[in-house]
Amino acid sequence: MKIARVETHLLDHPLEQAFESASMRFERRQHCLVEITCEDGTVGWGECLGPAQANAAVVATYADTLIGANPLEHERLWLVLYNRLRDQGQRGLTMTALSGIDIALWDIKGKHYGASVSELLGGRFRERVQAYATGSFRRDGVDRVSDIAAEVAGYAEEGFHGVKIKIGFNVEEDLRVIAAVREAIGPDRRLMIDANHGYDLLEALEVGKRAASFDVDWFEEPVLPEQIHTYRAVRDGQPLPVASGENWHGRYAMQEPLASRAIDICQPDICGVGGFTEMRRVVDMAALHGVRLIPHVWGTAVCIAASLQAMAALPPNPPRREPIEPIMEFDRTHNPFRQAIVTQPLEHDQGWVDIPDGPGLGIEIDRDALTRFALKETTQ
Repeated sequence: MKIARVETHLLDHPLEQAFESASMRFERRQHCLVEITCEDGTVGWGECLGPAQANAAVVATYADTLIGANPLEHERLWLVLYNRLRDQGQRGLTMTALSGIDIALWDIKGKHYGASVSELLGGRFRERVQAYATGSFRRDGVDRVSDIAAEVAGYAEEGFHGVKIKIGFNVEEDLRVIAAVREAIGPDRRLMIDANHGYDLLEALEVGKRAASFDVDWFEEPVLPEQIHTYRAVRDGQPLPVASGENWHGRYAMQEPLASRAIDICQPDICGVGGFTEMRRVVDMAALHGVRLIPHVWGTAVCIAASLQAMAALPPNPPRREPIEPIMEFDRTHNPFRQAIVTQPLEHDQGWVDIPDGPGLGIEIDRDALTRFALKETTQ
């Protein structure tokens, strides 16, 4: 069994209504999928977190190393690819591109052996996961407080047990948003706040202290991901649990925040941390340091399927009669190709998502949708 082709698919859709986090503005939805085809016709699919065209360029750099290789040797191939660009960067695009490749290799392995990726990871602890809704980005031309309150009320009506909202813009306005959201969803649903590293230390401390009265589950990415010492100061200086990890790619990036207990919740993204191969290591590291792990999820149905397979194999934590079960981030922002690219959408039912049990990722790609949403060469 040998790899014959490595290709990327750049998906694109212009948004009629742009939206913003504290660190990024979205005027288009763009994602990069990785397709690896073997000589026997077996195809594996993966996805890369982050800028689509840049990821595709790095995947192309890796491709010649993969052609002719045995796709079942994912551990060896992971290390070969990582070492190839080690001198140019151990994080960022080198890791997000590698993540998409690794996910595709595990998809191939599952199809080859007729088993789901979660089975290959060691077994399924659950067949479905409870999801929380992510949305509430800032939109142009609307009153942010009332707009977000109405949005999250809709998520509550859909059955989601929790919501995560975007802050990091302005302390006073952000606190008004938090208050309005808590009122809109009621006292029984979970509320998480995500600053997308938009605050400095003093702002983060103030928000954490004042938001505590609204029963917030966690405070995500309060400050810049490079500043581990500042994370420790935020964790020590305010009462909310601190979460982060989507921008710490791979075990080496996770080592310091976990070992120093700079965070309470670790949030690796399967499409950015290094795929399934590296996710396993990060899961073990978090358990070693007693840090709760709740994956970050942001992408198409390929990313959702990969995240579900990883979550199926997450051991109960702690191993008691009624352990703390993992919960899944479920993006509700506008993305018309998110589910369209698979023949059977991975949607929620009253806030619960079933984990596919078919071979590999357990999904089938709709190639017509790939063509329909393909990035045009003239698109900037």
